[in-house]
Amino acid sequence: MTRMGGEKRVTLQDIAQETGYSVNTVSRALRGKNDISPATIEHIRRTADRMGYSVNQIASALRSGRTHIFAVILGGMTNPFYGIMADTIQNAAREKGYSLMIMCSREDPETELSLVEQAISRCVDGVLLFPTSGSGPTVKRLKAARMPFVLLSRCIEGAEADAVVADEEEGGYLAARHLIEAGHRKLAFISSGDVVYSLERRLMGFRRACGEAGIPENDQSVFVFSQNITGHRESAAWQETLAEKLVSLKAEGFTGLFLFCDVEAWHALSAMQRAGSVMRDDFGIVGFDNLGGFLSFPIPLCSVDCGFEDMARAGVKLLRDRIHGDVRPPVKKVCPVRMVCRHSCSKRPVEADK
Repeated sequence: MTRMGGEKRVTLQDIAQETGYSVNTVSRALRGKNDISPATIEHIRRTADRMGYSVNQIASALRSGRTHIFAVILGGMTNPFYGIMADTIQNAAREKGYSLMIMCSREDPETELSLVEQAISRCVDGVLLFPTSGSGPTVKRLKAARMPFVLLSRCIEGAEADAVVADEEEGGYLAARHLIEAGHRKLAFISSGDVVYSLERRLMGFRRACGEAGIPENDQSVFVFSQNITGHRESAAWQETLAEKLVSLKAEGFTGLFLFCDVEAWHALSAMQRAGSVMRDDFGIVGFDNLGGFLSFPIPLCSVDCGFEDMARAGVKLLRDRIHGDVRPPVKKVCPVRMVCRHSCSKRPVEADK
């Protein structure tokens, strides 16, 4: 009998009663086994569709030992970087026959560990983890549970874990060189917080480009705030502090700004409006991630493309390989980056100095 909405879900037993075949025959027909005649398969499938049957994934997982689900633990979906990563990971996972369980740590190690426990209890096949600065216990728990996992976007030194990251140092180098080639000789690097792995590498690249160009250390300013604004909903206090810093940089003659990421570059533009005494044309600005390749923003921004698709595909492939028995030592995959110019790098027009 056909089940109506709101009632108990249709089972193989229901379809067997409706068609007159055994439960085993119905099951094999729905799986397309070649020992069932095409006519029987077609009849059973049409009946299943009419009755609203859907495959019981839990039962299938019990039979196969796999759920075909990855847990993806992000920092937070309010940050466009993670939203784009989730989207690209889903595309890559679907191509391999996997679904996703999306979870957000809010950049909090305790929350992250709790989410990993949930993922383990739900028997996901593997975990793609965007680690926090305190992910050591999380990695230890994943190893103890023998849960395949891959770190994405960030590494943890000494963790001996698979990781897929962008070439952060090269990205920092490209960003600084882009500003230098645009005519800037006094450059500042600004970040809202000390982001694990990424900050150090981007700063190394920034310093390397400045050194190659002969820019003295006195003409290189690095300012790292005490909190990571991308992990917080309230940004007014941070923007106020940022506005004060921009006023100071302008007074000291700095004209080139490299912001840790595009979101922070957008905050910097907003802070300029707040400051009043600092104008958009006072600085050349470069960000990191190339969110503008996915999202529209009123002010075009030069940015380092971090390779969303490359990271997603590499992470999914490596995780799937581990699930299927790859026992190589931990692998670190570094994805290439590139500079995308949208002309926000330009320094203040000459007329403004007159």
